[in-house]
Amino acid sequence: MPKIGILAIQGDVQEHTLVLNQIGVEVAEVRLPDELDDLDGLIIPGGESTTIIQLIDLYGLRNPLISKIQSGMPTWGTCAGMIVLAGSLIDERPEPLHLMDIEVSRNAFGAQVDSFESFIPVKHIGDSKIRAVFIRAPVVTKVGKNVEIMAKLDNGIPVCVRDQNMLATAFHPELTEDNRIHQYFVDLVNQNIVS
Repeated sequence: MPKIGILAIQGDVQEHTLVLNQIGVEVAEVRLPDELDDLDGLIIPGGESTTIIQLIDLYGLRNPLISKIQSGMPTWGTCAGMIVLAGSLIDERPEPLHLMDIEVSRNAFGAQVDSFESFIPVKHIGDSKIRAVFIRAPVVTKVGKNVEIMAKLDNGIPVCVRDQNMLATAFHPELTEDNRIHQYFVDLVNQNIVS
């Protein structure tokens, strides 16, 4: 059984934990660098991206995170987690980890009142569309040539992307009853363990 960490310094930690527990995955909360050591995968949850990144730096997590993820540990960022993993931001701050070959715009859809839901098809997780919940969501404004776009909105904006062992969603799968994207990530983690 894989052990998946959830960066537990701010954001939707309990929601992700609940879904992973339903799938039968061991979950560990990560707040300090040494808690990254025996993980098979990591989720960086939604929350407030500036706060998350400030706390990553405060707890000395930046370089250990970059090292673990660059060495191949599967990592999934949801909403604010997408901002954390981004290669670059349109916004001046915060300073992302510069890991995924994507450019991201924070709060691209506006304020909390502009949150919305959409039913979208997502590659690799089955034929039926998923209910995607967008809350002050970021958007991907550019993707590198090796980045796979797994889902787009009707207007063509990418909202789920994969770059090698890194996955990012602009929406919150942990806030719905549909666990298929969590299962996809767990499968990615399991494949990485085998290889």
